[in-house]
Amino acid sequence: MEYSPPPLFKQGPSALARLIFFVVLAIALLISDARFNTLEIVRGILGAGLYPLQRAALVPRDIFMGAADLAVTSATLRSQNQKLADKNLELSVKAGDSAQLAIENAHLRALLNLQSRATTEETPAEIQYDTRDPFTQKVVIGKGSQQNIQDGAPVVTEDGVIGQVTRVFPLQSEVTLLSDKDQAVPVQIARTGLRSVIYGTPKGDTLDLRFVPISADVQAGDELVTSGLDGIYPPGLPVAKVLRVDKQADTAFARVVCVPIAAVRGARQLLVLHYNVNVPPNPIEVEAAAAAKEAKENKGKKKAAPKAAPAAGASGASAPAAASVAAPGSAPVAAAAPAKPAPASAPKAASGAAAKPSKKAQSPKPASSGAAR
Repeated sequence: MEYSPPPLFKQGPSALARLIFFVVLAIALLISDARFNTLEIVRGILGAGLYPLQRAALVPRDIFMGAADLAVTSATLRSQNQKLADKNLELSVKAGDSAQLAIENAHLRALLNLQSRATTEETPAEIQYDTRDPFTQKVVIGKGSQQNIQDGAPVVTEDGVIGQVTRVFPLQSEVTLLSDKDQAVPVQIARTGLRSVIYGTPKGDTLDLRFVPISADVQAGDELVTSGLDGIYPPGLPVAKVLRVDKQADTAFARVVCVPIAAVRGARQLLVLHYNVNVPPNPIEVEAAAAAKEAKENKGKKKAAPKAAPAAGASGASAPAAASVAAPGSAPVAAAAPAKPAPASAPKAASGAAAKPSKKAQSPKPASSGAAR
């Protein structure tokens, strides 16, 4: 005898049906979010709601790090103070030189009637934690859209570029590091001015400078800086140094291995840049937009033209008919006929009216013949 539970405990579908349903639902949500970003608003709301819990979870770590900072010895503080004093002196000298260069730059631009360089604003931020995905190089900072953080903004430290903002929440932002395999930065070699694009690698320890011809002048130790041609990164920011150059005869491009200048994984405090570039619109895009607008207007005119054509054809057809019925002397009557249809007796009257002028027109012939005689 087969044992079956009482009907009281049989509630809902089976476990297999539930499993299939939730698996299909999860796959549908993954596909819709990956292609159409349908869950972006939900993710932002959840991020804002979980922010207090995240801060509460980070309290023990902050307390431990604060206690470790208090345990620093006086000797370490003295050495750090001396280093900071030396660096402050060096930066003060560079600040004087940069001020002089800025004055000369403004004078030369005014002399050559060139536009001023784009302005750059900075927002300090701090890394809170790393993301859970082990296959990506991303971190989360404690500033979001409420602090005017923009999607795509570059992130730097005092040494150079470390990444870019790729997702913005109300109170937090996600930063993709420079070493991520999907991150690309347009750069140029400071020594020669050769422009190219640098990418991250799957391991995350080196960088790959791509699209460099074999004949290009690239040497180990060359410094790579941002080119600024993309309008996202300000020009001149240090990015990486060339570690090794491999040139093979069977390929058109050389393999250039680089290392980041800034400590990508060792930074804690960083700066988010707001780069505002004053670049005129692309003339090709402007011409394409104007051509599309003109084509749209022409298409609208072509659609409106067939509607007016039948009316014109009807009026044109009625004019010959009226002209064929009416005599030359009765042109005004024939022109008014199409507006109001005439009764059935109208054709007879018209024919009679047309016949009278013909007799009058024939009567002068005998007179003229008699006169001729």
